[in-house]
Amino acid sequence: QVQLVESGGGLVQPGGSLRLSCAASGIIFSIYTMAWYRQAPGKQRELVGSITSGGSTNYADSVKGRFAISRDNAKNTEYLQMNSLKPEDTAVYFCNVPVPSYWGQGTQVTVSS
Repeated sequence: QVQLVESGGGLVQPGGSLRLSCAASGIIFSIYTMAWYRQAPGKQRELVGSITSGGSTNYADSVKGRFAISRDNAKNTEYLQMNSLKPEDTAVYFCNVPVPSYWGQGTQVTVSS
């Protein structure tokens, strides 16, 4: 059974930082591309970025230069480091395996003063 469990969300002030983690089980983590998505209230879920098995990353324009995705294959864990957070980053953040499409339950990130 595949499980993706996100953690690290919370309330942070604008300009602050958070690091999200996604712990995976039930898959051979090291061979999969991993991704992060987010969904703000009333909006469609959108891709934040992804990381290949080899460590190559790509990001949505809205987060380039502020967010960084990494992975630790020994720990079966993906990370999302979020810096210079803005109120518009407020959303539920989801860990994802694009193929064959597995999702975590999501973790809330709220950026507010």
